[in-house]
Amino acid sequence: MTATLGATPTIVLVGHGMVGQRFLEALAERGLTATHRVVVLCEEPRPAYDRVALTSYFSGKTPEELSMTDMEFIASHGIELYLGDPAETIDREAKKVTARSGQVFEYDTLVLATGSYPFVPPVPNKDAEGCFVYRTIEDLLAIEEYAKSRATTGAVVGGGLLGLEAAGALKGLGLTSHIVEFAPRLMPVQVDAGGGAALLRTIEDMGLSVHTGVGTQEIVVGEDGAVTGMKLSDGSELATDLVVFSAGVRPRDQLARDCGLTVGERGGISVDEQCRTVADPHVFAIGECALAADGRVYGLVAPGYEQATTAAATIAADDEAEQLSFTGADLSTKLKLLGVDVASFGDAHGTAEDCLDVVYSDSRSGLYKKLVIGRDGTLLGGILVGDAEAYGTLRAFTGSVPPVAPESLVLPAGAGESVQLGPTALPDDAIICSCNNVRKGTIRGAVTEHNCTTVPEVKKCTKAGTTCGSCVKVLGQLLTAELEASGVEVDKGLCGCFGQTREELYEIVLALRINTYQDLLDRYGRDGARGGDGCEICKPAVGSIIASLAPTIGASGYVLDGEQAALQDSNDHFLANLQKNGSYSVVPRIPGGEITPEGLIVIGEIARDFGLYTKITGGQRIDMFGARVEQLPLIWTRLVDAGFESGHAYGKSLRTVKSCVGQTWCRYGVQDSVRMAIDLELRYRGLRSPHKLKSAVSGCARECAEAQSKDFGIIATSNGWNLYVGGNGGATPRHADLLAQDLDDGELIKLIDRFLMFYIRTADRLERTSTWLERIPGGLDHVRDVVVEDSLGICEELESLMTDHVAHYADEWATTINDPEKLARFVSFVNAPDTPDPVVGFVPERDQIKPDLPLLTIGHRPLEGSAQR
Repeated sequence: MTATLGATPTIVLVGHGMVGQRFLEALAERGLTATHRVVVLCEEPRPAYDRVALTSYFSGKTPEELSMTDMEFIASHGIELYLGDPAETIDREAKKVTARSGQVFEYDTLVLATGSYPFVPPVPNKDAEGCFVYRTIEDLLAIEEYAKSRATTGAVVGGGLLGLEAAGALKGLGLTSHIVEFAPRLMPVQVDAGGGAALLRTIEDMGLSVHTGVGTQEIVVGEDGAVTGMKLSDGSELATDLVVFSAGVRPRDQLARDCGLTVGERGGISVDEQCRTVADPHVFAIGECALAADGRVYGLVAPGYEQATTAAATIAADDEAEQLSFTGADLSTKLKLLGVDVASFGDAHGTAEDCLDVVYSDSRSGLYKKLVIGRDGTLLGGILVGDAEAYGTLRAFTGSVPPVAPESLVLPAGAGESVQLGPTALPDDAIICSCNNVRKGTIRGAVTEHNCTTVPEVKKCTKAGTTCGSCVKVLGQLLTAELEASGVEVDKGLCGCFGQTREELYEIVLALRINTYQDLLDRYGRDGARGGDGCEICKPAVGSIIASLAPTIGASGYVLDGEQAALQDSNDHFLANLQKNGSYSVVPRIPGGEITPEGLIVIGEIARDFGLYTKITGGQRIDMFGARVEQLPLIWTRLVDAGFESGHAYGKSLRTVKSCVGQTWCRYGVQDSVRMAIDLELRYRGLRSPHKLKSAVSGCARECAEAQSKDFGIIATSNGWNLYVGGNGGATPRHADLLAQDLDDGELIKLIDRFLMFYIRTADRLERTSTWLERIPGGLDHVRDVVVEDSLGICEELESLMTDHVAHYADEWATTINDPEKLARFVSFVNAPDTPDPVVGFVPERDQIKPDLPLLTIGHRPLEGSAQR
């Protein structure tokens, strides 16, 4: 069959990935879909999807959720999309493309967006059963199936971006995971030796094994031809059942080669500044298959989008075409790999003459920050590992002299004279969204000229934040600043039910002794919300406020009492942590991490008798996974009988107070850190707060308990205790700030009481102390004035509130098991209370259990070979 060229000019697009879809959108924006026939030949069985977020499939995103293609867009613009029917040959003389199906399409303009293919090193047995690449959704489906049925150990060849993501995916599938990287460090293109060392430590702490400086010599196979191991270049051998090759990509330029188009010496279809191929003005190439005019092949999505826009403008031959050209792109990147922020921008490796490095490194916390500075103070580039919060600001200042000293920009908050420059300090030409090349001025214009008042409206208007999403937080900050500058009153209410902030609601509840959510909603809710049921934002937030003030305002402190039960999040609803297969985990409190042999035996017997998976947590406790909801009261009863109580691992409350062994056992210890940790944990247990609270006590300056990464941390001195606040060791690490030093026991507890109650009083919903400390006006100095100097005259009240909490604390597990009415909620089916949930299943692994995930995926994820959309 031949599609005959008629009066309507035809554009044929070969390839429908992210760049191809952006090209179609650019055609539509210029009206070309109304004047041209547009044909798309797609090799994959599904339309364009977000390849940048490919790994999120393993954390629950479905292929449909990864899709970037609105089929209504395709239909409304008359685009002919052929899935699973790639181009096989190009006849440039006849201007025809033949697809795999045999269809022949004549074209006026041909655009090649064929992308790249994974490079597989030419090692023996590279095609053996159990060897995979990591490029498409189909690849992931195949890896998932093999990992679940035939593998316990996996190895990834390549320690770059996709290699680390692949290793994380294998770990998430329950495999022991290895990374083999030929270079001397991970991510050698993006980070230097210091950044690589910080990244290595963090990744190894996650349980992955890293082998750098070695190459793969051979894939070892068994008698059945399946993978059993790898031979490495240093002579060692690695046992593995599954191998994923992620050693880089190469341009898919074979179509171009076959039809005589010019390609580069190392691959890539040669194009000019308008993305036309140098050999044929009727053929364009964009994305990873193109060798740009500057001699580079760009493997990032942002340059591909620029190329797509340039090609569309050139085809449209409008005025913009004279202005649009692609001569190169910024290779700055910000990534989150295995939960670790990694970013590089500008001259990250310091290749400029006479440049200087400003470096901050903290190997304990996995932090590494380097700025490359010119002799005149110009910011040339940088590398950020572990904390890339400042990436957007620093990248925008690249090429100019920042308004503050470089060293203040790399110091983490709370360490020295650090400076946090917000996005409002950036010039209008600063790029905020690098994926879509959107500048600050464009975002401001969306607010002032296009009347955007919400982040979704700004995203729709500018395309900023629609690809990787890393700039969405900055969008929100710019939007708020622009609205306020324009005199628009910004609604800072908690949600659509309340016009007040969380802090304001706390003050109302405390001052008026309001002890029910419904009373607060009916009296202080927005007009349209009064008398209603509220929403999923305000109900747990108000529930937390009432719980934290319960003794003072005359409310029940038990979160499953009456109305309070309906306000709780899923975890609090059953006083346990919900896991991915519908089972729950149980974490008894172990104050300070101290436990008797008898206590260990009880936990072991319970785990054995109920068939639970056990693991030591990072907070010096023991977590028991796999409990069915109906088993929870039975487990709690045995724990309570043995003297244990709820560890509140499920609640926005105090989790743990870690400790080292202190002066009792350690020859370096100067104070009894274990005793102090136990005292603090027993004092603050059950304290409900805007977010979870973590603490630690170190017995000396060697800081083995990592107190400076906690919401409140204590470090012993020869004269007493130093108190640090506002630390965080999670996704956004932050060193805690020193609030006071050389405190005796009484002074220490008094200041912690005040600090915690002031935080609970003034923080936003779901705001950690680290974020709160940076947001609250005046920051640390203001907090110190309030809780140390009593500048607001409220310290007596803060202390009284904490005294009430301590005096009225009751264990939630014990309260529940002694109330038959409350026990009735702990069933899978209210109409069949003795029937367990059939979806909650387990399979054996390493002499324990793990969730039987295939039970969950049936009916939820399309398997390979399923119907196309």
